Amino acid sequence: MERSYRLIISCPDQIGIVAAVSDFIASHQGWITEAHHYTDPASQWFFMRYVVRAASLPFGLEELRERFCPLAEEFRMQWCVYDTGIKKRVVLLASKQAHCLSDLLYRWRSNEMHMDIPCVLSNHDDLRDYVQWHGLRYYHFPVRTNDKASHFAALEQALIDSEPDVIVLARYMQILPDSICRRYPARIINIHHSFLPSFVGARPYHQASERGVKLIGATCHYVTAELDAGPIIEQDVVRVGHHNTVDDMIRLGRDVEKQVLARGLRFHLEDRVLVHGNKTIVFA
Repeated sequence: MERSYRLIISCPDQIGIVAAVSDFIASHQGWITEAHHYTDPASQWFFMRYVVRAASLPFGLEELRERFCPLAEEFRMQWCVYDTGIKKRVVLLASKQAHCLSDLLYRWRSNEMHMDIPCVLSNHDDLRDYVQWHGLRYYHFPVRTNDKASHFAALEQALIDSEPDVIVLARYMQILPDSICRRYPARIINIHHSFLPSFVGARPYHQASERGVKLIGATCHYVTAELDAGPIIEQDVVRVGHHNTVDDMIRLGRDVEKQVLARGLRFHLEDRVLVHGNKTIVFA
């Protein structure tokens, strides 16, 4: 993959932002290979994602940041620049079900996803052999019925030690405490086996069956302190009917879950997701 810089910007909308940023890049002979813009009509907030060939610029990432600062201050930008040559560190959390974890590990091994996985953390030991077969470290922190605090303390310390850029809950069936959610805002990605905001919480396929729905789905979203209520990154659905049992729905749902989680994580890894309040702008 050709090395590039991804420039991500959000700021109050006004005339001249696109021209100013484009002129800045062009003045240094920068070659823009992707350009996305959007203004939220309700808040009049502007969003931008530019991809620039690194080799086209006469300086590196740090000097790019230094030179861009005055322009960012002029337009009151919230901004960052990412180097595609540096892989993001992705820590995976899992429980017993392997379908989402297995899919992500396959995509990682086949170089389909540009990321590093320092470790897998779990509240069960069921997937240890499978993860270690991939050459990855596996840490098991059991959850004791009357002492969940010890589990989450160990988990949080393991996360701190792993220095993740993003954390993925690959069907990790525990509710994270506020302390972890606050430490990693818009950096924890969950896959919920329901088309949110419908059927929040546990056993959504059972809830869907009881309601006789005709569509079931999955939702990839950022984790916040409020259960299953964080900004949504990606969703998809599959059609079901009266003849489908709960087991059918679970089986069909697993396929959707894998696809939605992989797409959502890819969007995040490629810096395509900008959070605005409790919703996202996704430059897919």
